[in-house]
Amino acid sequence: MLNDLKKDGEIRMRKSLESLESGFSRVRTGRAHPAMLKDVMVPYYGSDVPLNQVASVGVDDARTLVVQPFERSMISTIDKAIRESDLGLNPISGDVIRVPLPALTEETRKNMQKLARGEAENARVAIRNIRRDVLGDVKDLLKEKEITEDDERKATDDVQKLTDKYIAEVEKQLAAKEAELLQV
Repeated sequence: MLNDLKKDGEIRMRKSLESLESGFSRVRTGRAHPAMLKDVMVPYYGSDVPLNQVASVGVDDARTLVVQPFERSMISTIDKAIRESDLGLNPISGDVIRVPLPALTEETRKNMQKLARGEAENARVAIRNIRRDVLGDVKDLLKEKEITEDDERKATDDVQKLTDKYIAEVEKQLAAKEAELLQV
């Protein structure tokens, strides 16, 4: 029973880390990466769909993304969606859409660093909430006399070690992202 709770907690903490990685992929560094356009929504036959459902996104060089629409008629719509996406990008339309990434200024780097720190803090909060949930379940088991106090103490220590491990991983990923952002 306790092992199931710990396994569930670890799975949920791992998912928080995956969510952090996804959040970091949207934080722009000096390099072009297709995931930067992952959240761009494009109007398509009356509903908004993710860009990757109406076009393929690739990297032309370190500072340019290439968007190849599946339908030629979508070029202007995709161009407009990218411009309005609050990413600060100005696509160039032709047969394909080229999205040059502007050089990061010191101010932009600091803003991206703030975004990365915010993503990391959200991950830490999620991991701590998972710890709280698991420990609450352990305390409920103790109240119902399904486990002993020694079992509860050991489970609390194990959950704390797990939490510390995942928080350390968040810190490691944040440090790597900040180093990538500050690299000129």
